[in-house]
Amino acid sequence: MDRLVEIADRLAAVSGVVGVCLGGSRARGMHHPDSDYDLGLYYRPPLDTAALRLLAAELTGGPVEVTEPGGWGPWVDGGGWLSIDGHRVDWIYRDMDRVHRVWRQCQAGQFEVGAQPGHPLGVYSHAYAGEVAVGRVLADLGGELQALQEQTRLYPEPLREALVGNAQWEAPFILAGARKGAARGDAFYVGGCLFRAVGLLVHALHAHARCWVLNEKGAVQAAGELPAAPADFVGRAHGVFSALGTTPETLAAALDDADRLVAEVCRFTGDQHLGAGNAR
Repeated sequence: MDRLVEIADRLAAVSGVVGVCLGGSRARGMHHPDSDYDLGLYYRPPLDTAALRLLAAELTGGPVEVTEPGGWGPWVDGGGWLSIDGHRVDWIYRDMDRVHRVWRQCQAGQFEVGAQPGHPLGVYSHAYAGEVAVGRVLADLGGELQALQEQTRLYPEPLREALVGNAQWEAPFILAGARKGAARGDAFYVGGCLFRAVGLLVHALHAHARCWVLNEKGAVQAAGELPAAPADFVGRAHGVFSALGTTPETLAAALDDADRLVAEVCRFTGDQHLGAGNAR
């Protein structure tokens, strides 16, 4: 940890960097020995990427690619994949003003889902707030990250209602549409609809429990451990994919199982129907 703090302090000295936060499994204490160290670099433009490249080269012992903001897409933003002292250390940019803007949207019960390479379900905007909430602040000269963390640790009720309500209308809707593909043996389309539906349930269960979802990895397992999860949620959620098949009969059977799972989650998370207007 001392080495991480040293690196974070040096990053914080780069022009444009507001603070540095340890994220991912390392921040949550759920890491494995070979897990990456994810360092969120919270910045305001202009970010001195030339200085970041020089620092990366010094820490790694040679030239390493460090992107400009936006180099990794609209939501992950950019950064660098480094190897420092035999450990994988990822620098991941976060535009501080955008994080504040997303947090205000969360408080108003608004969210959006953006396409992003590496995120098949899409990036849910409130993950930005969740990253701050569950992260470990390593460098924060002005105290801005710490102040935002204290706010984000209280899950906004309007966001909770929006995510639960969104799942209650969209999950049954997308499964109903998948029936047309099932009748034609279109396993590709049905599988995509099932993935989307299960993702909606994961977000609803986490929101109902006032827990942040940061990405799809491990999200089904985490959802199954929440109080409102139906019995054997993990096994049933994974089961709809393992038994898909390619015939109209097997696809329809998978959708039947998914319909039952959706109905249980909707019942457990509340009967309110808030409509699609909360998502954009």
